[in-house]
Amino acid sequence: MKAGMIGLGAMGIGMAKNIATAGYLSGVYNRTAVKAQNLADELNVIAFDRPEELAANVDIVLMCVSADHDVLAVVEKIKTTVRPGTIVVDMSTVSSDTAKQAAAMLAEKQAAFLDAPVSGGVEGAKNGALAMMVGGDPAALAQARPVLETMTRCIMHMGPTGSGQATKAVNQIMGAGINQAVTEALAFAQAQGLPMEKVIEVISGGASGNWFLQHRGATMTRGVFAPGFKVALHHKDLLICRTMAEQIGASTTLIDMTLADYRLLMTKGYGDEDISALYRLKAVDSD
Repeated sequence: MKAGMIGLGAMGIGMAKNIATAGYLSGVYNRTAVKAQNLADELNVIAFDRPEELAANVDIVLMCVSADHDVLAVVEKIKTTVRPGTIVVDMSTVSSDTAKQAAAMLAEKQAAFLDAPVSGGVEGAKNGALAMMVGGDPAALAQARPVLETMTRCIMHMGPTGSGQATKAVNQIMGAGINQAVTEALAFAQAQGLPMEKVIEVISGGASGNWFLQHRGATMTRGVFAPGFKVALHHKDLLICRTMAEQIGASTTLIDMTLADYRLLMTKGYGDEDISALYRLKAVDSD
């Protein structure tokens, strides 16, 4: 099975490398052409000039782009050349409605669409250890699974098209709560004058331990906020989550609070930092 990757951001590069290592990757595309060419040279694959060209030459198209309009724009282009039976897997974080629109567009060309957002961050993408939540046709997932397994530790079929994105929304809301809890708690610990490395180690081994504390606790308390997962991107995702929540009358209390905090960080120029930059607002000596 020949696979092509569209979108070579912080996540996409790691994904592409793992797919290439397994022998499935035949080409890449990125809006910044030089980035695609450099990676193509490294991996000995083709750097396509247009997404349409990539789609015409592969069996499975993998996408990881930034926003809803990007997904629909790419699908609009590739549907002009995609072959019947091709599987398009979108690993971006967008709304369930966008996933359904993309699936409908591709169905006109007898191509399958899977909404397959991931969790695990840049580390997970690099190490092939992402968790993937998938919506769409189970048969298409079965065909695509060998490729998807090259970059994941867990693949879960969640239901029909849009279910993957709905599950990712759950993840993003929960991530916002964890960020709020960890940053506030560690700011409290630091204000108490506690030895932070020991605090992080002992709490990580107990009932309140979590991935974010283990992987971001030490850096945030040292004032280091290298992404990771950018504040501006989580802000974008939470706007999607709020819209979805409002449509069904679900609570948005945590979402609204985190959106407000992220807006403040972005106003201060911290939008490209890791979401652990929320610590800046929690620290006792913060500005």
